[in-house]
Amino acid sequence: MTPSPRATGPSVATLLGAVGAVGLGAVALTGCAMPGGESAQADTSAHYTDGSYTATGSYVSPAGTQSVEVEVTLADDIVTAVTVTPEADDPQAKGFQEKFAGGIADVVVGKDIDTLDVSRVAGSSLTSGGFNQALDAIKAEALAP
Repeated sequence: MTPSPRATGPSVATLLGAVGAVGLGAVALTGCAMPGGESAQADTSAHYTDGSYTATGSYVSPAGTQSVEVEVTLADDIVTAVTVTPEADDPQAKGFQEKFAGGIADVVVGKDIDTLDVSRVAGSSLTSGGFNQALDAIKAEALAP
């Protein structure tokens, strides 16, 4: 009898396992972030006292540390209004903050405050760091007892 040839590559079970692992990795990554400044896995169990809150956040730009003031109005944990006041010293950073301020309401108004994780608004990505820092301070202040 002639011996049958043996395959030298990976077995079918190995290939199926690799395909399954890649598929699981893709599923695990699908809940990481959503467009529009929302986090898909946000814990919305916290409750906040209705009202308007103001905080200042900062971030580092190529021109140094910049600040931005954020005012948020909450009703039933939903952002009903937002105002961003540019406070940058650097003219270029101030320009980005002004663009950010002009577009932020479209991203956050009508959303639960716990779902927000703003990354880029109107072409400004650094300002979001200061905005998110101010938002964290507002959440801490507004947290209902």
